[in-house]
Amino acid sequence: MDNKLLTVTDLADYLSVPVNTVYQWRKTGKGPNGYRIGKYIRFRADEVDAWIAEQASA
Repeated sequence: MDNKLLTVTDLADYLSVPVNTVYQWRKTGKGPNGYRIGKYIRFRADEVDAWIAEQASA
């Protein structure tokens, strides 16, 4: 992935998980870092890929 910003729905689609799972991860601090931009939550694609790599090595 490139450095684009992902929405919650984009991230859920990319990881093949339900949108509610992304919100739960955010609430519990278990998922990739998300950033509030106005009233929206966005995820940096490069950080998502790094988070995936961390999960694979854990």
